[in-house]
Amino acid sequence: MEDLHHKLEELKKIQERCGRRIKEFDRIDVEKARYVGGMDLTFKDLKRNPTEALVSLVVVDTQTLKPVDVVVHRTEVDFPYIPTFLAFRELPALLEVYDKAKVKPEVYFIDGQGKIHPRRCGIASHFGVETDTVAVGVAKSHLYGKFRYPCEKRGCLSYVKDPKTGEVLGAVLRTKDRVYPVFVSVGNNITLPSAVRLVLKTSKYRIPEPTRLAHNVLQKKRRELGW
Repeated sequence: MEDLHHKLEELKKIQERCGRRIKEFDRIDVEKARYVGGMDLTFKDLKRNPTEALVSLVVVDTQTLKPVDVVVHRTEVDFPYIPTFLAFRELPALLEVYDKAKVKPEVYFIDGQGKIHPRRCGIASHFGVETDTVAVGVAKSHLYGKFRYPCEKRGCLSYVKDPKTGEVLGAVLRTKDRVYPVFVSVGNNITLPSAVRLVLKTSKYRIPEPTRLAHNVLQKKRRELGW
């Protein structure tokens, strides 16, 4: 246990350094962004280590919200499942596929947190900093910070704030009327308002199309493999 504690303290420092490297400015004009990639992972056994994993990247045309490229990769992960340290379990798999698409995304949506993290570096920020890409965290559930639910109309939002400093870490965004919101945060090389606009622009349902389709691809592959 002492070895694990020591290792986690070192990993916390890596996350804190990552958080300080996040760039919150718009590298691109999101209104003109044509291709957005959605990334997702699924594990054969979530709590087992090591275990097999599937990772997907689906590139969506923002003008049609249809996929223009799909990448699915089977790999193995060997870092244990520890909340707030998921990047160390998931990032190697994401890095194996992020540059494999024939149609290159201008923005990457990651199914997980960006800046909404105790040390400001969830999986989306870790990915964005590591690859120096434009990255956005779109998470389905709350991890950290204080917030109030927004109104139930599509486009309504409220902010997730650090309970200690009051700093805005991300947004709770309603992507569909009367449907549970998603948690949007900066990964890297984008501002929060631009991230929110792009999530809304690419959402027909609760989850934006890039990550929704990436998830669906993985579920289909799981069934094919009998997982």
